[in-house]
Amino acid sequence: MQKQKLLKIFSPGLMEYKLAWNKQLFFHSQRVAKTIFDTLMLLEHPNVYTLGRHGDNSNIIGDENFLKRHQIEIYNIERGGDVTFHGPGQLVGYPIFNIKEMGIRPKELVEKIEAIIIELLLDYNIEAKIIEKFPGVWVENEKIAAIGMRIIDHVALHGFALNVNTDLALFDGIIPCGIQNKGVTSMQKILRKKQNMAIIKTQIIKLFRKHFKFDNVEII
Repeated sequence: MQKQKLLKIFSPGLMEYKLAWNKQLFFHSQRVAKTIFDTLMLLEHPNVYTLGRHGDNSNIIGDENFLKRHQIEIYNIERGGDVTFHGPGQLVGYPIFNIKEMGIRPKELVEKIEAIIIELLLDYNIEAKIIEKFPGVWVENEKIAAIGMRIIDHVALHGFALNVNTDLALFDGIIPCGIQNKGVTSMQKILRKKQNMAIIKTQIIKLFRKHFKFDNVEII
C-alpha cells in the first residue's frame, strides 16, 4: 500500500515575528531530519518590516518616529527578496516543504504558490497576474501578494504574504521589495469591504492540497 501524503497545518492566529521565525526554524530542522511531514504555517504578524539577505537597507524610508508611532520592528532574515511589510490583516504562509521528495525545483515551488494565490483571487473575481522580473502576484500595477523564500537542505523556509485586510498605509515606510513606481493593494481595497480571514485560510489550505497533491490535511 502506498504511503499517504499528509499536509500538517500550524495556524496560531496572530504571532510575533520572532516567535514565528523560531518556529519555522524548528519545523525546518525536523523536516530536514524527516521526523515530521510537510508543514504549512498560516498566521498573521504584528507590524514588522523584514529585509531579505540581499536587501538594501535604504529601501526602509520610514523615519524613527514613523517606526515608533506604528510599533514596527525590523528583522534581517535569510530569505530571498528585499524589504516587505507584515501586519494584522495580512495572511502569511510558510510552507516547510521538502521539495526533493516532491520532485520539484525551487522555481516550481514558487510557481505553484503563485498559481494558488491567483486561483484564490479568481474566486473573488479578482484578476491577478505574474509580472516577469517582478516577483509576487499583481493586480494591474499593484502588488497583492509578496513571495520570498529560501531552500536549505532541500526544505523551504519563508513563503508568501497575501494582503487581505492589510493596513496599506504602513507600506509607506518602505519601498516594497525595492521596486519603484509600483503600488500595493489588498482584497479589502479591491472588494471595498473587509474579508473573512478564516474563510480565506480554509480556501488556501484546500488549494495547497490540490496543487501539491496531498492526500489529507491535519491541523496541529
